[in-house]
Amino acid sequence: MILDALRVVQDPDLHTDIVSLGFVKDVVIDGGKVSLTVQLTTPACPVKDILEAEARAAVAGIPGVTEVDLTMTAQVRERPNPADTLPNVRQIIAIASGKGGVGKSTVTVNLAVALAEQGARVGLMDADVYGPSIPMMTGTNGQYPLTQDSKIIPIERFGIKMMSLGYLLQDGQAPMWRGPMVAGTVKQLLSDVKWGHLDYLLVDLPPGTGDAPMTLAQQVPLTGVVIVTTPHNVAANIAGSCAALFRRLNTPVLGVVENMAAMVLPNGELMRVFAGKSGDELATELGVPYLGSVPLDPEVSYSSDAGVPIMKAHPEDAAANAFRFIAGEVARQASVVAISRDPHLVSSEDSQGLHFEPSPS
Repeated sequence: MILDALRVVQDPDLHTDIVSLGFVKDVVIDGGKVSLTVQLTTPACPVKDILEAEARAAVAGIPGVTEVDLTMTAQVRERPNPADTLPNVRQIIAIASGKGGVGKSTVTVNLAVALAEQGARVGLMDADVYGPSIPMMTGTNGQYPLTQDSKIIPIERFGIKMMSLGYLLQDGQAPMWRGPMVAGTVKQLLSDVKWGHLDYLLVDLPPGTGDAPMTLAQQVPLTGVVIVTTPHNVAANIAGSCAALFRRLNTPVLGVVENMAAMVLPNGELMRVFAGKSGDELATELGVPYLGSVPLDPEVSYSSDAGVPIMKAHPEDAAANAFRFIAGEVARQASVVAISRDPHLVSSEDSQGLHFEPSPS
């Protein structure tokens, strides 16, 4: 009766009830008291409260139930073939852009902080070998990692494990590398670092469609890629080319994030500083989810330059709330991809009518 009652609770993205998805765990009946656990696919689930309320109401409505003890937990689903590379990392998400200067690294750092604040185990890999900026943005400039068992130990701050070529170079040193050396460095940052057990590894890619993004997509079974753009036609057009590259490499595009969107004026009005193609227009054009926008705010830049992401420097700022929302959307789309590739669910597609597609919004 309990399981049947819970079948009315549906995941809004997967369009399937939480019982069929295997979310319901550890059901215990003790007289009129019912204890159970609902295990979601990410601690950053944006609809967690809704699912909890619906599940609690469904069980409480069963005749004879006098008390409901409901525990909400989360376990991030594994990407396909995780044993091939980084077996202890459940999801690997690349953050990419078509051109430089769109704030891709800023987006990556703040998304990592937002996911960590939700309780996820998060790693951050700076794959921009020509312009590594993660050390400066996280206030870890000048730190040098230790080694253990022939592996590099990541630098940790804000609850995030980080690795960047910037930790291995002297101040002012510029790598003068051609393509093969770039590809080799990306491989080393993946395989020679002791990442440990992670729910999410976010990879900050260099702009463009060169060796680093291709190496990453070919070496690692990525969960997907997030495309960062700004309201400029040039940025949007090149971002479209970046999305096309990952599709050719069979990497799902999780969605589009618009950075430097409308500025919030002191009187509360919105001023659109840049008038080019917006993020939602680009997402519609590409046929992928629109993950959200980050308002243009000087504090975001000031915080990054000071080595404290806006999520930590001004957690109630509009930009921080935007990053918090976008992190939930990224986690949601990553879960959709992971569930859609679950062989147990896919094999039962004919009998249960399961069909998963990324949410269009």
